[in-house]
Amino acid sequence: MNVNLPTAYWLGLLTSVVLPVLVGLVTTRVTSAGLKAVLLLALSTASGFVVEYAGPHDAGYSVGTAAVLALVSFATGTLSHFGFWKPVGVSAKVQDSFVKAA
Repeated sequence: MNVNLPTAYWLGLLTSVVLPVLVGLVTTRVTSAGLKAVLLLALSTASGFVVEYAGPHDAGYSVGTAAVLALVSFATGTLSHFGFWKPVGVSAKVQDSFVKAA
């Protein structure tokens, strides 16, 4: 079995793994989990549409494919946060490093 994905899709997947860390950089520990989830969803949506725009388009740009990429990006970001970044302690360290609560 060969997996033949364009480079843009691989970069989008890598970006999806890093997005929770980015959300942690711009939020604080007292920021509600719902707001963090909405921010992750917004960044994932932007990532999905940018990846589809940057990818090869034999049949043209597809909004449907961009939406699927956004959902995959959001799911990957959520899973990487709860499955890797949070247990390792990266999430807590990132939130304490940049933005301070008022």
